[in-house]
Amino acid sequence: MTFRPAVLVATLLALASVGAARAEEPDLIFKKSTVWKLLTPDHKLAVYGIDDPDVEGVACHYTVPEKGGLEGMFGVAEEVSDISLACRQIGPIRFKAKTEQGAEVFRARRSLIFKKMQIVRGCDAKRNVLVYMVYTDKIVEGSPKNSTSSVPIMPWGSDAPPRCGEWIK
Repeated sequence: MTFRPAVLVATLLALASVGAARAEEPDLIFKKSTVWKLLTPDHKLAVYGIDDPDVEGVACHYTVPEKGGLEGMFGVAEEVSDISLACRQIGPIRFKAKTEQGAEVFRARRSLIFKKMQIVRGCDAKRNVLVYMVYTDKIVEGSPKNSTSSVPIMPWGSDAPPRCGEWIK
């Protein structure tokens, strides 16, 4: 019996650390049906918004297809990899900490086990531009589908804009 409480505690700690590593949940902006289904949920396109957790003043919006039908209704559908991305400066840019090129901004599952979507960030130091890329990966075969968005760091108010190259490890 001492084994079970230890397993339960280890599981709870692992789940807590996974939740802490992820950015906050995205904000659903709206959904539009693309394929009508009679008795089950429709296939939809959903638009979500997120704030960059490490760079204040940048927001990203992405659009993902969401399957309906029985698979979608029970949450077991493997979603397709067609995701679009747009990121913009929405206020003065302030870096919260140094990060690496390709640092993860957001991650979400696209299937029950094997597939996930990731939004990552890099810095084009020469042009002082933040570059965001969204892609999906799958344990077995991956996916070449991706989308990129650039955010030139512009002055906001009277302050000079920071240089993103100074915030890369």
